[in-house]
Amino acid sequence: MKVSIGFGAPYDGTVPWQQNVDFVVEAERLGVDSAWTAEAWGSDALTPLGYLAAQTDRIKLGTGIIQVGTRTPALIGMSAATMQSMSGGRFLLGLGTSGPQVIEGWHGISFEKPLTRLRETVDVVRLVLAAERVVYHGEVHELPRPGGEGKALRLGMALVASVPLYLATLGPRSLEYTGEVADGWLGTSFMPEYSSATIDHLRVGAERSGRTLADLDLHAGGVVEFGDDLDALLARRRPGLAFTLGAMGSKEHNFYNDAIARAGFADVATKVQDLWIEGKREKAIALVPDELIALSNLLGTDEMIRSRIRAYRDAGVTTIRVSPAGEDLDERLGTLARFMDLVNRD
Repeated sequence: MKVSIGFGAPYDGTVPWQQNVDFVVEAERLGVDSAWTAEAWGSDALTPLGYLAAQTDRIKLGTGIIQVGTRTPALIGMSAATMQSMSGGRFLLGLGTSGPQVIEGWHGISFEKPLTRLRETVDVVRLVLAAERVVYHGEVHELPRPGGEGKALRLGMALVASVPLYLATLGPRSLEYTGEVADGWLGTSFMPEYSSATIDHLRVGAERSGRTLADLDLHAGGVVEFGDDLDALLARRRPGLAFTLGAMGSKEHNFYNDAIARAGFADVATKVQDLWIEGKREKAIALVPDELIALSNLLGTDEMIRSRIRAYRDAGVTTIRVSPAGEDLDERLGTLARFMDLVNRD
């Protein structure tokens, strides 16, 4: 099983940027397969990868994710081609729709028809990366723009290698689309024991396009933290899960909440979200059950975490994405090294 990690400075700036770079450099030495940058309303997804490309040699570098709608599809294609050249063929393009609070509140773009926008963005990006003249007539994107002076253009640089496409999707229809067209899936709100809530939809999409689930690189995981006091480990993760259920989207559109609900935690997901929206944060946090925390992370003794690794593997996950816990860089790297040893021994 491959291992991936996230990369990025925290929003409050408490960790120097170079420490995050050092983390990825050491992760590469430990055998981590890929590092992924995210964007919400802090660091963007692409800028850090250019720097990381110059600091590393082997580790793959992915956007996890670029928010579609915030850039034109042609610009996404240009950026992907540039990153693939700068990294020597190590770039992975991850795309996702984000949610209405960010897309409409931060970027001022309508969140209407997010799956349509994702589909059309993928279509145009693939035209760009195939060095074809970009002519496209969709609901969201039409190229060239009609009635003006634009002309159909093709990418003006050579592509050093193909760019694998990963999609971060959560809803049933978008999961099926991922299985149909993508090289990989970037999963969140995933629990191996309830994998059918997502994996079954990916499989349907893959089979629709004449493929199998084995044709996709499936990423999922969580925080990894070692310790004998499981209650303390669970308690540290409880606020984060409450935030995911309550604040990662609006009341009408919280895709993380929906995914956890489909996995069998609908009652808890609704109650936590309601309490969070009402401003009753402590009550919302207290309501998150131990089972939900334990199943969506990798916590405990070596043997307990080895059991979780096997659970992800048996569910079909091919790349386990982890966030190593630790108070500082040395502790995080120590956690990662210990985890990599377990993966390599299993």
